[in-house]
Amino acid sequence: MGLLADIASWVLIVAGGAISLIGAVGLLRLPDVYARMHGAGMIETMGAGLILVGLMIQAGASLVTIKLILIVVFLFFTNPATTHALARAALNAGVGPKGVPAGDRIPEPMPLSPDEAAEAGRQ
Repeated sequence: MGLLADIASWVLIVAGGAISLIGAVGLLRLPDVYARMHGAGMIETMGAGLILVGLMIQAGASLVTIKLILIVVFLFFTNPATTHALARAALNAGVGPKGVPAGDRIPEPMPLSPDEAAEAGRQ
């Protein structure tokens, strides 16, 4: 592998590690669940994405690279869905953003979709 590929891969790996570290600090310091989801999203999407791309460059053209591509695709499809599910669950549980006056918050939980209502009726 060439020197340029090594440098590019290590720059991406270090940048991904730095973003993951910044996101981890955000998880500890941010005030509420909605703000913390931003830190978690940074770690999952940008941090892990950059690290995996750096590892793809290190692996070269091999089966390992195909596996890493599949991991990246999986992460980019599942991260928004999990963040949305977490935000909706917090909202339905009555957890509001910190610092927002009670009158400005959504007064009721979000209504269920017809599929969710049917599922809730079966339980």
